[in-house]
Amino acid sequence: MPAISHKGAIMPSSPVRKLVPFAEAAKKRGIHIYPLNIGQPDIKTPSQAIQAVKDTDMEILAYSHSAGNESYRTKLVTHYNKIEMGLTIDDVIVSTGGSEALLFTMGSICDYGDEVIIPEPFYANYNGFATASGVTVRPIPTKIENNFALPSISDFEELISDKTKAILICNPGNPTGYLYTQEEMNQLAALVKKHDLFLVADEVYREFAYDGREHLSVMNIPGLEQHAIMIDSVSKRYSMCGARIGCMVSKNKEVMATAMKFAQARLSPPTFAQIAAEAALDTPQAYFNEVIGEYIERRDILIAGLKNIPGVEVANPGGAFYCVAQLPVDDTDAFAQWMLESFQLDNETIMVAPAAGFYSTAGVGKNQIRIAYVLEKESLIKAVQILAEALKAYNA
Repeated sequence: MPAISHKGAIMPSSPVRKLVPFAEAAKKRGIHIYPLNIGQPDIKTPSQAIQAVKDTDMEILAYSHSAGNESYRTKLVTHYNKIEMGLTIDDVIVSTGGSEALLFTMGSICDYGDEVIIPEPFYANYNGFATASGVTVRPIPTKIENNFALPSISDFEELISDKTKAILICNPGNPTGYLYTQEEMNQLAALVKKHDLFLVADEVYREFAYDGREHLSVMNIPGLEQHAIMIDSVSKRYSMCGARIGCMVSKNKEVMATAMKFAQARLSPPTFAQIAAEAALDTPQAYFNEVIGEYIERRDILIAGLKNIPGVEVANPGGAFYCVAQLPVDDTDAFAQWMLESFQLDNETIMVAPAAGFYSTAGVGKNQIRIAYVLEKESLIKAVQILAEALKAYNA
């Protein structure tokens, strides 16, 4: 029988989606599941985005420009320049989600065997994107005890070699919710300039910064123009995950010209979704104020509830809508599967994302889970109750 590729064999499974078959089986048994595993907000998509697609009058659903519709890119640049990024339309390539933007980035700045340093835990698909691109991830550990703050610069420098091409961060972080301080961002900026590296910042949760803190974009740091690459997406900002529209942003002309070749190879991003994303840019600030207020309330309820469970340790997120919790179990993969297969409370259970898949270092994070607080507050309260009872039963 013909063999599959080595790259395919080592491609990691998604910690977010790999338990879906067990959840589907539980639903068939009549079990209600609270999905805490995936960052799919229950917030309504802005109505103007949906209406723009409904109002579209076209006889041919045609390709767009490979970089995305000019009208969308122009409006997107105006949106970014409200926070003084100083961009032009040539600094933006529209992608099929932030995922494709990350693939374009790795393809543009890395050759096979090159290395990217990433603080872990990190968005699980970074492992997959790196595998698909032939890139080696060099993880640098962060700790739940200090909310997964940036490691020391000396720790970064110990990992830098002649194969290192970039440092990749998610800010605010998925899965940790950590929001980098201005000092930390400036430290990273100085580091990449010192070693002539790229600083790639996944900023898809930019708007979701809490407790009076502000997000500092990699595009707002002076002197980083040739080093900075920003990844963005409409998925979380406007609760438009299914649109699959993101973008890659950089002022480095050589990087963008290279990325354009990858963009041309896939032809163009989705036409209808660009129409929706362009309309979504008109969303008033009141929408975000309400959404941010809701997420802060959800976070506070969830964190307080988790801290009341014996043996559970949890970091307090400063942004996004995730947290990482450490549980009194040896293997959260087994525990998460058990909750779907063998546990229920009043005919209900929960689905979580085992956190080992958010690490690149083997064996790390096996007693942790990621929780997405994207459900209404009453559901989060019930989900915490279920988790507490499940832990009692599992450890009995």
